[in-house]
Amino acid sequence: MSEVSVNKTDDTTRDDATRQESVQGPVFAVENLWKVFGPKADRIPGDTSVHGLTPAELRARTGCTAAVRDVSFEVKKGEVFVVMGLSGSGKSTLVRCLTRLIEPTSGSVVIDGEDVLAMDKNRLRELRRHRASMVFQNFGLLPHRTVLDNVAYGLEIQGMGKTERRAKAMEVVAKVGLDGLEQRRPGQLSGGQQQRVGLARALAVDPEVLLFDEPFSALDPLIRRDMQEEVIRLHREEGRTMVFITHDLSEALRLGDRIMLMRDGAVVQLGTPEEIVSRPADDYVRDFVRDVPREQVIPVRSAMRPAEGDEATTGVAISPDTLVVDAIEAVARSGEHCRVVDNGRTLGVVDHARLLAVVAGINGDAEGREVAAV
Repeated sequence: MSEVSVNKTDDTTRDDATRQESVQGPVFAVENLWKVFGPKADRIPGDTSVHGLTPAELRARTGCTAAVRDVSFEVKKGEVFVVMGLSGSGKSTLVRCLTRLIEPTSGSVVIDGEDVLAMDKNRLRELRRHRASMVFQNFGLLPHRTVLDNVAYGLEIQGMGKTERRAKAMEVVAKVGLDGLEQRRPGQLSGGQQQRVGLARALAVDPEVLLFDEPFSALDPLIRRDMQEEVIRLHREEGRTMVFITHDLSEALRLGDRIMLMRDGAVVQLGTPEEIVSRPADDYVRDFVRDVPREQVIPVRSAMRPAEGDEATTGVAISPDTLVVDAIEAVARSGEHCRVVDNGRTLGVVDHARLLAVVAGINGDAEGREVAAV
């Protein structure tokens, strides 16, 4: 596994409002979802005798490929939910099943309490045009149209008048940093600028949820980083629900409130970046995260120890969500421990030894959770 670099700065820390939104009811609720390709594919979900077969064994026995295998999850309102996996893991098929761009074989997909699989053509059209917008890797821009008209295209499809939709498009163009490029055509733009147009077009229809299917994988590393920052900024400002598909662990850890890791169509682990890195579910996940700098993912709430003596009232105060890498700098500056404080209450403390233990991979999570529960 290649070396992974993660730089989880304050920009990626979710603000309190977004965290409150994340505890509300789910936008998407998916249960026991299957997508099988091949002859008599509808028989596979109900045939438990083949569920344990590897993809190669399933093809040999049935002629079928199970792209998505019995997947269940919920996407909470206001969160960035990342689906991650290598090529062939089923992640892109899965996201297309959410709006029935690909028809699921069996299972349940619900958006805001409404059964997506029961929707007729008109409801599906409304879902795709108004409620869930997708941003693709290949941009899908109309080459003969200007940036402004590309951004306004979804509004045009909705039937919005020209003056109104162009005014709305101008607002979104400015929001994604494309001011001054409104009259250019896609062929006159860089890859990063084209992807911003794609993002603006999705935002213009004001969808409840944005679906990203590996949108930045074809971009150069620096441009990709800029686009990740753009997604983080937009999420921080708007709190919009996002489902983000990627094969890149660094990107997943950087963007995700929660990450669902897939392999061969099935879910291997679902959890926060901290849980994925500090408590991998199996050797496959452990191999994925082995090169991740723990201090850039794990917050101090998982590294703190109980306060002793006057430690509860002395030292620099930091929040429970402060990353260990930032706490190390704070401890180094002050020359003493830091208090972990939430709503004016000291939950515990971190010091040089405690923080270095996290960097070294020594797990202090259990004790930290006990302190937080007091």
